[in-house]
Amino acid sequence: MKKLTSIICIMALAVMALASIAQAGERAGAFSISPFVGGYGFDDDRQAYFKQNRPLGGLRLGYDFTDHFAAELVGTYMKAEYKANKHNVGVYSYRLDLVYNILADSPVVPYLAIGGGGSTIRTDAGNSHDGTAEAGGGVKFFMTDNVALRADGRYLVDFMSNHLSRGRDLARNWEYSLGLTFLFGGGERAAAPAQAVAAPVEQPAAVTPAPEPPLEVPAAEPTPEHYKYCITLQGEFDIDKAVIRPEYKEEIAQVGNFMKKYPTTTAVIEGHTDNVGSYNHNQDLSQRRAEAVVNYLVEQYGIERSRLSAKGYGFTRPIADNATDEGKQKNRRIEAIIDCAFDVQQVTPPDRLCMALVLDFDPGKADVKPQYRNEIAKVADYMKRYNTTTAVIEGHTDNTGSPEKNMKLSQQRAQNVVNYLVDNFGIERSRLSAKGYGATRRISYNNTPEGRQKNRRINAVIDCVVTK
Repeated sequence: MKKLTSIICIMALAVMALASIAQAGERAGAFSISPFVGGYGFDDDRQAYFKQNRPLGGLRLGYDFTDHFAAELVGTYMKAEYKANKHNVGVYSYRLDLVYNILADSPVVPYLAIGGGGSTIRTDAGNSHDGTAEAGGGVKFFMTDNVALRADGRYLVDFMSNHLSRGRDLARNWEYSLGLTFLFGGGERAAAPAQAVAAPVEQPAAVTPAPEPPLEVPAAEPTPEHYKYCITLQGEFDIDKAVIRPEYKEEIAQVGNFMKKYPTTTAVIEGHTDNVGSYNHNQDLSQRRAEAVVNYLVEQYGIERSRLSAKGYGFTRPIADNATDEGKQKNRRIEAIIDCAFDVQQVTPPDRLCMALVLDFDPGKADVKPQYRNEIAKVADYMKRYNTTTAVIEGHTDNTGSPEKNMKLSQQRAQNVVNYLVDNFGIERSRLSAKGYGATRRISYNNTPEGRQKNRRINAVIDCVVTK
């Protein structure tokens, strides 16, 4: 028993040492294998026959139905020793447990469990078969995405047979254990977020600057000489499902018919969720829903798959407050971001239009130069043609200077374009707003003059409420 206690203490110290590097916890659809060792304490009445605190070993086989709910098949074996003659007998137990993971997406996952099954005591005089029920809980400490240390304790009720029952119907025993859990399958883990890039500092000429992290261009960012039409689809999916409902198909028809009419277009289908459930589960669910819409467009509208791509964002891009049912409904959405290369004056987009304005500002300045009147006129003409539209003018900069300065400068440039639309084209100020993003949404690398020039830009994002 002392040896077992030492092993448990060593494993507990390992838990504390490794908990700091643990990753996120449980995930829906995962299978688990959990070998363990521990001890078993007999009911006071059965201590007349068996020595107390016997070592045991066992195995759990589990499946996570959701991030929070799982089921496990449990089997254990131990040698119980008769006090009278010191003979060993084998004790086998087997049960089915239901498990509730309290903090499923945390590196430390406490849980509760309840279940039932049976046990068999094999003796020279024959076998004794008892029914059992148990309840308890424990905690898992995830060292990686797929491996966790696990501590567990159970209170067991043994519905005793006549053998060794001494006239009683119930025995109340204890089981405690420590082991490992290995997870297989389920939703994929998201990559760790990239570290913030520090503001550039002067380097000697001979020192090569560190490469910038990979670009993450927003899907709605227009490519040169193109426009972006953004269609929001508010169709409902069944809870935790990615199967398209029949009533949702009319929503998707907007995208299918538009892309059939304009065969040079391409589209990114974005999936978004509310914040119910873990990050990893929602990321996987939003990706599966976006892929379901892509497949539907290919199969039902004949859109070439090469013109479509799917991207799941989980709950990272809400458009409403998840504190209300109405907000959650708005966030459970699919967005089709359609890339177009033609004269937008001849097309009525179903939802939103994003134009990239090619404007050059003097370094550190926000004044709009007169030669860019025709560029801004594209926005004004469109808003005059569809007089129910509104627009957000977005300002963006390169990474030269401090983040605070760039944020302020991008806001000033966006506001000056708003003022130019009002003063020179008569667009009502109530239909316009300005938003500065500084250097946070780059579309090119900042390590060349050409890249910095591309990042110094103005976008006009137009909301269209157009009646036909």
